[in-house]
Amino acid sequence: MFRLFKVLIYLAILVFAGLAVYAYVGPFFGVDFSAPQTETRVPVTLDAN
Repeated sequence: MFRLFKVLIYLAILVFAGLAVYAYVGPFFGVDFSAPQTETRVPVTLDAN
């Protein structure tokens, strides 16, 4: 049972390291992580007396 937990912990560390590497190396391969920036205008009606 301990061996299973040990493998799962190693797998989680490997996945985390892979995601970190992908986040740093991704832009060199054309992956764009930036959020789309568009201006949104919504009319607001204030009903204050």
